[in-house]
Amino acid sequence: MKSLLSAETEIIIPFHDVDPMQITWHGNYLRYFEIVRCELLDKLDYNYRQMQASGFAWPIVDVQIKYVRSSTFGQKIRVSADLVEWENRLKINYQVRDAESGERLTKGYTIQAAVDMSNNELCFVTPEVFQAKIRPLLGEADA
Repeated sequence: MKSLLSAETEIIIPFHDVDPMQITWHGNYLRYFEIVRCELLDKLDYNYRQMQASGFAWPIVDVQIKYVRSSTFGQKIRVSADLVEWENRLKINYQVRDAESGERLTKGYTIQAAVDMSNNELCFVTPEVFQAKIRPLLGEADA
């Protein structure tokens, strides 16, 4: 799938993220995804505070992670996020790579759906406020 918007960040695996064998605990990868997802949403100018202010929550409704290789204490990793779907849901693909070698360590995706906070109803079409943010990336003028 073609990426509409990308973000990337580097993280050095901290001691508190590893198990007694110095290997990153698997659950921490979701946090790394969240860090780069926040950067992606900031680039879109529609971060979580802006989502809330616009009256929509965007909970994660599905997540998938494939662990390819382990990361370890002190290792520098590069985490990237690519927005690949937006019309009825947000799908963001992730890659975690060793920052030095570029070797892929982990990949995955998250799916988020818009929920109207005034009535807690799931939106089956992406709200107009998000569509207005994405139009410039599609080469479309604001309506």
